[in-house]
Amino acid sequence: MKRRVLLVMPTGTYRASAFLAAARRLDLEVVVASEEPSTLGATHPGSELVVDFQRPEQAPEGLPGVTRVGAIAAVVPVDETAVMVASHLALALGVPGNHPSAALATRDKSILRAQLQAGGVPQPEWVLWEGEDPPPWDIFPAVLKPLDQAASRGVVRVDGWAQLAAEGRRIRHLLAHDPRCAPGPGEGIAPLLIEGFVPGPEVAVEALTRNGRLVPLAIYDKPEPLDGPYFEETIYTVPTALPGDAQRALLTSLEAAAEAVGLGTGTVHAELRLGQGLPRVIDMASRSIGGRCSAVLRFESGHTLEELILANALGDPLPNLDLEEGGFGVMMLPVPRAGRLLAVEGREASLAVAGVESLQVAVPIGGRVEPPPGGDRYLGFLFAHGADGAQAAAALSEAHSRLRFDIEEEDQDGG
Repeated sequence: MKRRVLLVMPTGTYRASAFLAAARRLDLEVVVASEEPSTLGATHPGSELVVDFQRPEQAPEGLPGVTRVGAIAAVVPVDETAVMVASHLALALGVPGNHPSAALATRDKSILRAQLQAGGVPQPEWVLWEGEDPPPWDIFPAVLKPLDQAASRGVVRVDGWAQLAAEGRRIRHLLAHDPRCAPGPGEGIAPLLIEGFVPGPEVAVEALTRNGRLVPLAIYDKPEPLDGPYFEETIYTVPTALPGDAQRALLTSLEAAAEAVGLGTGTVHAELRLGQGLPRVIDMASRSIGGRCSAVLRFESGHTLEELILANALGDPLPNLDLEEGGFGVMMLPVPRAGRLLAVEGREASLAVAGVESLQVAVPIGGRVEPPPGGDRYLGFLFAHGADGAQAAAALSEAHSRLRFDIEEEDQDGG
């Protein structure tokens, strides 16, 4: 009998197809937990669980409908919004996973900061801004962040006190009616995090946790500077060009962070800055890299990142985790201005650049786009390879320069 895995995936996720394909390759039976019912539940009883992502603690109430068909061997969240639901489901089923308290620390940046501080993990200076007026703060430049957003949404660099106050009001206005941002207790004001800006290069790390142990998969370089005022990420490349001692220091910091938060079995995607002595943890998520970027990881074993995540969740032996030789990169295509996408020009010229493998436009024609700090989606994804990461990055930059996105500008209300 096939083993059954419960994939927690919101209907709007980019990540569904990659995880479903991985489950097919591993010959797994899939049960889907999502916020909306589909035809899957009618045609395959016990293969669907409808959950409320805003009330993750209630998610286990629907488990009898799927477990009566057969046992669930693993629960896997496919993106950021799924991690809390997945943690409650795994706990209720008694399968390996992160405890809800650990998952919450990766969803609420103030809890993450407090737990890293208690664990002595190097991170930026920080303070929580809960009331209307900013708390005492004299470290500039600084970075303002909502507590529960992803993809750098609402993240802004500020260089002085007046700008801090003004940008705080602007971010709160942006998020006021967004259900993904929780208001402060009794105030109706979204709390914000103020952090000291850490200069220098930023990298990301992809890793698994297995019985409380960190299993590194890849360190991504980010060749384009992320100095603000917004922090929209663009190019990721592997393998890293960091020397061995820098890699070891980075992974030591991340191991300490995962231990401080209590991550047990699952996936870690983290950002660290290298400009102030020891690597400093900027953010840490208990899920894999977002969008369609996982395709940049090519393992010698031939397995995809999603297959490794599923195998890890099931407790199966992991294959060789070495990356293929050469450099690989992905570019998350930035949004230049708000409006509706009318056309994409230059596709053939972009794909003609040596090393460029594919272009995936993720926004349909007529779809609305928004740049940072309000937007949290990209126009699409470019993939390239080269002799090393730097060559792959150069190919991506050249290919992007040949693309033109015709966007009809509109006002904030979409009119």
